[in-house]
Amino acid sequence: MARKRPLRNAGTVVVLEHRSSLLADNPLGDPHVRRLAAWLPPAYDRRSGGPGARFPVLYDLVGFTGAGIAHLNWRPFSDNVAERAARLVHDGRMGPAIIVFPDCFTSLGGNQYVNSTAIGRYADYLVDEIVPFVDREFRTLAAREHRGCFGKSSGGYGAMIHGMKYTRHWGAVANHSGDAYFDFVYRSDWPNTLDELARHRRPARRAGRVTPPGDTPAERALAQGLDDGRVRRFLESVWKKHKPSSAEVHAIMNLCMAASYDPDPQAPLGFRLPFHLDTGELIEQRWRRWLAHDPVRLVARHAADLRRLKGIYIDCGWRDQYRIHYGTRQLSRRLAAAGIAHRYEEFDDDHSDVDYRMDVSLPFLYRALRP
Repeated sequence: MARKRPLRNAGTVVVLEHRSSLLADNPLGDPHVRRLAAWLPPAYDRRSGGPGARFPVLYDLVGFTGAGIAHLNWRPFSDNVAERAARLVHDGRMGPAIIVFPDCFTSLGGNQYVNSTAIGRYADYLVDEIVPFVDREFRTLAAREHRGCFGKSSGGYGAMIHGMKYTRHWGAVANHSGDAYFDFVYRSDWPNTLDELARHRRPARRAGRVTPPGDTPAERALAQGLDDGRVRRFLESVWKKHKPSSAEVHAIMNLCMAASYDPDPQAPLGFRLPFHLDTGELIEQRWRRWLAHDPVRLVARHAADLRRLKGIYIDCGWRDQYRIHYGTRQLSRRLAAAGIAHRYEEFDDDHSDVDYRMDVSLPFLYRALRP
């Protein structure tokens, strides 16, 4: 591959500090003072634009284990998001826009950009604190008609959910490989998570005859999706590590989803689990709480809000290793059946390292949001 050639004028990255009142005293004890980065296009400081020129704003919602500012890191053989936007503007594929990089990382590896009593009010943090803060600090077109969000994976899910539930703040959304059809994307991975959590079972299992536990308080708690201590011990173990294993990262991801979709302030750790920790049986009542957050199931309920959007973009690789392409296909069909205009694309790739798809989504968003 050829070496990247930097543009002469690639815009300006500004990093500010934001102190959140909504994240103060969050359940995980995560920081409430965070860095907020923004990319300003070259035209932002150009005299020809006029001193009062204002710009559409795009919010980058990163995926699980990510923080917004990480999308400004140097990348080999590719562009980071600021470089990509600068190139797209330079090549005339999109007009100038401000891109904002919020930090929504948590001790559970991230969140789904929703409010959760187990994690924090990250949806409110985004729309009630970060959006007004950005509109005060920068020359934005401070109206939903000129404001959009985009993301991949958990970020794509967040963009889709915000397009459904927070339409008063957003004019357009782009969803790259966003979580959908939970029966495929999450359910099939839980056996691996149960195996990882079993390492922290007390007492540890021993070889030999196993006697069913009977109707005991401990067994009833497991049947209700409650932690018997192994989840807490697992998290404490992971939090002490410098390098969690791939299996541990996927396990903490599923726990993060449980904390996002089925929070319960009365439960240990503040959330419930959708499977019996010992037998692996699906707990139907708990799983229904998860399915209530599945975008595929939410289209009909939020059809009127989705129709208010000026643009909806969705794509996914047809080799996605989490099988999200089945969910995005269903999502697209549900949108079409409801008469909701959108653009859906598939491409020959998997879930990993697909930021190049922003070459399509960012111009799409700009066209939808431009003045």
